[in-house]
Amino acid sequence: MIEALIRTIPDYPKPGVQFRDITTLLQDKQGFSVAIDTLGQHYAHHAFDKVLAIESRGFIVGAALAIHLGAGLVLARKPGKLPVATISQSYTLEYGMDALELHKDAIQPGEQVLLVDDLIATGGTAMAAVALVRQLGGLLAHAAFIIDLPDLGGMKQLESASVQGFALCQFEGH
Repeated sequence: MIEALIRTIPDYPKPGVQFRDITTLLQDKQGFSVAIDTLGQHYAHHAFDKVLAIESRGFIVGAALAIHLGAGLVLARKPGKLPVATISQSYTLEYGMDALELHKDAIQPGEQVLLVDDLIATGGTAMAAVALVRQLGGLLAHAAFIIDLPDLGGMKQLESASVQGFALCQFEGH
């Protein structure tokens, strides 16, 4: 069901990239609910203090999942978007360079954090988020995504960083 609600847009944002668009999933009330329930059920027996959502589609998934899990929500933003003191981590993605920032007070030492985004591709963005959480002393051992692009190796990157628990909505794109 989830797969049928995600469209692929070829050559966006640049030639050769197959963009996975979840806006069609979000527009479908049953599909969006199934996606959040699937991720939430996977983590129903875990106690997270915070859900860390990555800009921008991750905010939507992360906010819904944080409510489902009874956790706080932390936003990983692009540079210059957060209003107070931040920490920053740059990363490479399949079509360029970017960076993420967190407020310095967003995560307290020892807090259990669940990383959430709509999609995992090369893992660059997720690895930057892991580094930020760990820099603040947070404990991040789990990550949840709607889409995995396994040919790009993002999950392997997270595994190499000792992120062991994963939840997917049973959709793997190629």
